[in-house]
Amino acid sequence: MVEKTYKRIKKYFQLKIIGSLFLPFVLSINFAYAQGVRLISDAETEQLLLDLAKPLFEAAKIPFENREIYIVEDNSLNAFVAEGNNLFVHTGTIMAAQSPDELSGVIAHEIGHIAGGHILRQKLKNKSLQEVSLFSVIAAGAAAVISGNPDVAMAAMLGTQNSVLTNYTMYRTSEERSADETAIGLLKQTKQSPQGMLNFMKKLANHTKLQGIEETPYFRTHPLTQERISFFEQAVKKYSYPTTFNLQHRFAMVKAKLKAFLQTPEQTLRQYPINDKSGPAQYARTIAYFKQLKLSLAQQELAKLLQKNPDNPYFYELKGQIYLETGKANNAKIEYQKALQLLPNSPLLQISLAQAILEAQPNVDDVQQAINLINKAMIKRPTAFGWLLLARAYGAQKRYAHAQYASAEYSVRIGAIDTAKLQLKKALEFKPDAQLKLKISDLSEKIK
Repeated sequence: MVEKTYKRIKKYFQLKIIGSLFLPFVLSINFAYAQGVRLISDAETEQLLLDLAKPLFEAAKIPFENREIYIVEDNSLNAFVAEGNNLFVHTGTIMAAQSPDELSGVIAHEIGHIAGGHILRQKLKNKSLQEVSLFSVIAAGAAAVISGNPDVAMAAMLGTQNSVLTNYTMYRTSEERSADETAIGLLKQTKQSPQGMLNFMKKLANHTKLQGIEETPYFRTHPLTQERISFFEQAVKKYSYPTTFNLQHRFAMVKAKLKAFLQTPEQTLRQYPINDKSGPAQYARTIAYFKQLKLSLAQQELAKLLQKNPDNPYFYELKGQIYLETGKANNAKIEYQKALQLLPNSPLLQISLAQAILEAQPNVDDVQQAINLINKAMIKRPTAFGWLLLARAYGAQKRYAHAQYASAEYSVRIGAIDTAKLQLKKALEFKPDAQLKLKISDLSEKIK
């Protein structure tokens, strides 16, 4: 569930990214693209993105799995791909879209970067540009020595840097055009209208104007928005597939959920007033009331949702979260079990149930059940929070070597490297078995 993850399991890490879809960004002089990214996890949102992405990846003949979808907590209109075919979609993109077709268009563009081999080519291009930048510094130094005039040196360096930036922007613009063309091809193969992509591009143009951003070709890594709008308008005329809305209700539910968790309850209740009896409105109000600790109102809205759709696992997940975060762990267990029965392979639900079990004064069998659930979840979706829960569960079993190792894995993922070293040292003091000793050794090498 979004809120629990949003509060407790924020993950910060470094990624090399490419194909930032829409908004311009400033180039640093050394062309470094490492960027801190804050993620949230939500099974319902990730499943919707998977259902949109999978046909497009299959059309492009690119292997893809659910665990390669990530939701970035960021209000900007953007999406990007990173090494390993990982797809990142900003919450702002999801919340700004008006239909699943718009998201499909965004995803198709990003797949265009993967299909075009842009990630590898970008790494090679960055390396060559770094070498050119280094050359400009050397040339500037040589000019200063020969002329005895520092102004000559500065002119030499700026001239080379300007050439580098011009070369780079032309290169990136070419890649973006290529990704747009591939996106249209993928939408055509999957019989989806390019209208969604066109609608989103117009939305971006309006957003850019409202921000007062003047679009000029210089220092842009994407073609001009108006140019792209014209390109997609031609595609819509050429490929007259009907706009598909088969996922519209699911999309509206996800959008309402994200808004309710990521904005204030007051904002949510203004956007989804009490006279709105739709499913998305009831979903959003449930979360808003929960955040306000108006638990009776939250349960009333949730009961209406369950009455309409008793087989929706995400409603039971939300009910479990409300119980868990208000200190009713035994009730939370029951709801998470219902959710997991309906969605048995969800690693996020497995982790949530394990947490509820550990919060509910577990007996020996309960603790082992929690460990089994966590280990199963970690195969598909390893997380820092999973390692933290595992450390707690092993501690309850008095398996202290395993507990220290799991704690070290958690520490590594949150960047506490010195703490992780101490925990691994402590794990060895508890005389681990050969299998665990090998894991400790592997993690020690990874830290080095």
